[in-house]
Amino acid sequence: MLESTSINQQYEQACRDNMRILIVGAGIAGITAAQLLRRYGRHPVLIERNKDKGHPGYMLALMPMVDQVLEDIGVREYYLQNSTALARFGFHAHTGKMLRIDPMDNILSRYGDYRGIARGKLIETLTNDGCNVSFSTTVTGINDSATGTTVNFITDGESYQLEFDLVIIADGIHSTTRELILGSNTVEMVDTKWGGWVDWTTEDTNMDLGEEIWGAGFFLGIYPVKGKLGVFLGGSHKDTKVGPASFVENVRRKLTIINPRMDSALRNVASSPNPYYWPLKDCRSPKWVFGRTVLLGDAAAGFLPTAGIGAGMAMESAWVLTRILQHSHLDTLAAQLQSYEQMQRPRVETAQNTSRRLARFMFHRSWTLAVLRGIAMKFVSVEAALKPIQNLLANKPNPDHIA
Repeated sequence: MLESTSINQQYEQACRDNMRILIVGAGIAGITAAQLLRRYGRHPVLIERNKDKGHPGYMLALMPMVDQVLEDIGVREYYLQNSTALARFGFHAHTGKMLRIDPMDNILSRYGDYRGIARGKLIETLTNDGCNVSFSTTVTGINDSATGTTVNFITDGESYQLEFDLVIIADGIHSTTRELILGSNTVEMVDTKWGGWVDWTTEDTNMDLGEEIWGAGFFLGIYPVKGKLGVFLGGSHKDTKVGPASFVENVRRKLTIINPRMDSALRNVASSPNPYYWPLKDCRSPKWVFGRTVLLGDAAAGFLPTAGIGAGMAMESAWVLTRILQHSHLDTLAAQLQSYEQMQRPRVETAQNTSRRLARFMFHRSWTLAVLRGIAMKFVSVEAALKPIQNLLANKPNPDHIA
């Protein structure tokens, strides 16, 4: 579990290492990097701007690139207990009619596990042995000097200034810390102008089956996690501004077939007092490395959820970076960080491009396009759609070799 610790306590331990490391952001990427470094014997300082763990968020489908990460952190068995195997994927037409069910285990099992897990459960899994973090801490300045990188903080209303040898920025797609170092560079952002609500419904007898409906002006996804089903119901901002209850009624009018699982999902979204709203946009930084500072996870490349690969790539990137740091010393750090970006950035952007292509295919308001899309999906399998992702899984990164 995440354990609140003062920044001074963390920094005292970090100063005993041969490299003082700061990780900004206690999300999936930041926690993964911190836990790996701690398993490797270092004591990074982990900070989080929120005052607590924050909103548990949404459901995740994790592909096999996370298997080695979980193995190295020592939580693989705990992960298997907290997640559920995703063996099948069902695709519905815009009317609700099931068009096809593809066997996901045939597609991905050759590479490892494909499992569903709630974001909160994943954080709980990654921090099973404890994870020190300083909450309510924000970076206000980063400056390189001859001896290191000076970082200014505000924590619980007090100002601090500490020096580090490496700063890892992992505070999300809307990273404020990233803005401090970008200078004249700008982050590329894709805004689909769609968004939707995340909610949960009860488990059923098909807990190996994920389902999606690509409707005319709406999207409904139902994804199994341990003990429940995650639900995402979305549409254009123009349409969803009426609120979840009214939007659900609009969706029901467009469907001619509503199975019990879909009905339960729609009812829960409509009746939820405060469902989490997720704007569907991504970002891509023009570079990842700035002197002794490096971007990680969504701060480097934030994903649309359409390919279900963002969290997995963030965890893989954290693993690649920390494995390279295993071979790094202060005099080789700059070169090693450049090697990290050269190795991992093309992989991440390939996966991100897949998510972007799927978004252009999925998010439409036109009934005619929805009909044509349904006809096309009768003949296009999930395996074909995820071919670029399969290529990434088949060609795993080797950070030890690069380092």
